[in-house]
Amino acid sequence: QVQLAESGGGLVQAGGSLRLSCVASGRTFNTYHVGWFRQAPGKEREFVSGISRSGGSTIYADSVKGRFTISRDNAKNTAYLQMNALKPEDTAVYYCAAANSLRIGITKSAYEYWGQGTQVTVSS
Repeated sequence: QVQLAESGGGLVQAGGSLRLSCVASGRTFNTYHVGWFRQAPGKEREFVSGISRSGGSTIYADSVKGRFTISRDNAKNTAYLQMNALKPEDTAVYYCAAANSLRIGITKSAYEYWGQGTQVTVSS
């Protein structure tokens, strides 16, 4: 089992940057794929990005491709989401999740463990 805690959210102007962190408890962090999801008010939680156990493979939603970068440091039990060129439509609660699955998932159901989320607000 793994517990996740996100941090790094906040209020930023359009065009700005934020880096989210997801710290995991336990010694088995490197056995999990990690995903970032977001949920805006009144909308479904959507996939943003995912990274494989080793960090060698990454996936991005089309809406963030070229602007967001996912990474991880298994020695620190931490995954990151670097968000650049932020837009007002990126405003949401951002969640990290962990999956002990064969491939990096892009659906909520693929992930067993979730953090509590961190709010990102982008003003225009």
